[in-house]
Amino acid sequence: MRVHIGSDHAGFEVKNRLVEALRSAGSEVVDHGPHVYDVLDDYPPFCISAAQAVAADDGSRGVVLGGSGNGEQIAANKVTGIRAALAWSVETARLAREHNDAQVVAIGARMHSFEEVLQLVEVFIRTPFSGEARHSRRIAMVSDYEETGEVPSSSPSFG
Repeated sequence: MRVHIGSDHAGFEVKNRLVEALRSAGSEVVDHGPHVYDVLDDYPPFCISAAQAVAADDGSRGVVLGGSGNGEQIAANKVTGIRAALAWSVETARLAREHNDAQVVAIGARMHSFEEVLQLVEVFIRTPFSGEARHSRRIAMVSDYEETGEVPSSSPSFG
């Protein structure tokens, strides 16, 4: 699987270790930067670039890393068609794929050990979308809103 990765200075070292670990495990990794450590760099160019590449590369996944992962997730979500989810546990990484068909995972490099980051990414990459109708319907609602700007109507009650 091709994995697009972007970070900022706070995620720089973790990103570099993650690139090597994923390549060693057989993934094709595209590093969108930064390529040198700069304490004053800004995450949007790197995270948006990684998310754009995922949007253009069907079946690929993305990883964006920063101090908390919050800004990185927000930046990736600005790319049309991208669903980026912040993962802070194995369960949130798994559910991001199973329920939300997220293509990008955001992780706070300062919030986890490298081993935990690697585990979150591996779970995210390995987990397929469930394809359940309720999840597909919700994803379609968000996609429709993204295209039209019209708030979706309430979903039917299954009481």
